[in-house]
Amino acid sequence: MIKENQKRLNNLAVLLDALVIIASYLAAYFLVFRLQIFSVFTGPVEAVYSFSQYMSALFFLVPALLCVYWVLRLYAPKRAAQSIKEINSILQANLIILLVFSMILFLGKERLQDFSRPMLALFFVMNALGDMLFRYSVRQVLRRVRRKGYNQKHVLLVGCSRAAFGYIDRTMENPVWGYRVRGILDDNTDWGYEYRGVHVIGPTTELEDILAVNRLDEIVITLGLSEYDKLEHIVAVCEKSGVHTKFVPDYNNIIPTRPFTEDLLGLPVIHIRHVPLTDSFNATIKRGMDIAGSIVALILFSPVMLAAAAAVRLSSPGPVIFKQERVGLHNRTFSMYKFRSMCVQTPGEEKKEWTRAGDNRVTGVGRMLRKTSIDELPQLFNVLKGDMSLVGPRPERPFFVEKFREEIPRYMIKHQVRPGMTGWAQVNGYRGDTSIRKRIDYDLYYIENWTVGFDVKILFLTVICGFVNKNAY
Repeated sequence: MIKENQKRLNNLAVLLDALVIIASYLAAYFLVFRLQIFSVFTGPVEAVYSFSQYMSALFFLVPALLCVYWVLRLYAPKRAAQSIKEINSILQANLIILLVFSMILFLGKERLQDFSRPMLALFFVMNALGDMLFRYSVRQVLRRVRRKGYNQKHVLLVGCSRAAFGYIDRTMENPVWGYRVRGILDDNTDWGYEYRGVHVIGPTTELEDILAVNRLDEIVITLGLSEYDKLEHIVAVCEKSGVHTKFVPDYNNIIPTRPFTEDLLGLPVIHIRHVPLTDSFNATIKRGMDIAGSIVALILFSPVMLAAAAAVRLSSPGPVIFKQERVGLHNRTFSMYKFRSMCVQTPGEEKKEWTRAGDNRVTGVGRMLRKTSIDELPQLFNVLKGDMSLVGPRPERPFFVEKFREEIPRYMIKHQVRPGMTGWAQVNGYRGDTSIRKRIDYDLYYIENWTVGFDVKILFLTVICGFVNKNAY
């Protein structure tokens, strides 16, 4: 059934990957040396080695790339996998082998120094693109096949719980995954109970008999928290039959977001929340981006900042830079800088409310600075100091933090990372007088899914659509 089909698909994927590598290498050779596509920039490119000598490199490249693909789990079953993760793995694999092969050429004998670098670079670009196209095509074919009812994975759920309902919801909303839930076994729900067309077909005591007469592809254990005393026996029954078994914990109401599992010498430890930026390497990379980015931005925007400072000074009495206490990383307070956009107020007046549309405290120049986000530019100095990051959840005043921590579950999680000048919530329109709950949802998504690429995407969206915002008053 599915297991045999999966093996065939995996073997076919390895073979086709090898063909893509060979075809990309041949195409790169002919484009560089026969069609001379780089001759416009470098003049005629001569092949120092013969065709057979260049082709001998494939004895290293093909197995090396296939091995790295395997290590990065590109051949693992992934019906519900996200395409972006597959693309990242393909790019990562090609980059690794490019670096390794370049190092071999650099450290190799004198005769290896003349190996064509343009051809090598073109090969890896074409191979990465070719492999993405091949896998996209396979995914589309499998989706069409599964929509027609073929290549289905037949699943039995053990336990009628929130976890079971969540599993059914997701598989039904994504029929292209090819999962078909045949029924649910449960001890506390009447036979015949139905959820979205999936019926309870009996108690968990019937599991062993069902496994003996049915050829199910998977058992998914979805017991409720109160029934975990049955877990050991049910796992033993599944293991005895040899059927592939999965476990979906019923803790969504306790741990509402994606957890992270750590292996502590064989003991699985579940972190309530996975925060990539708690990793020292990730934090160092992000801090380096912040320092470099803020220095470049200060240089680029210095004329704008000087003009804004002059406008603020001439428009109304008071300081050019407005400092306000905000709550940042690990709940520590800091002074956040902005160009002053309001009339000078007492501390009590400042913190009594958010700025709203038509607020008469905002000056004419200040309204323009707020609308274009120019008033935020002095925060680049906060970034340099380490109080803030270029990208992250926006910081709030202590008064509002104390208010929201009591009203909004998970609000304080945002302080596990540095606050940012811009963020995922802001580029999605949640800034100013908008839903704080929605803002927190976006902030938590960012915190748990941070990558360098995600930061770059948010900065790009900020430049494209984030400077001028209808919710900035």
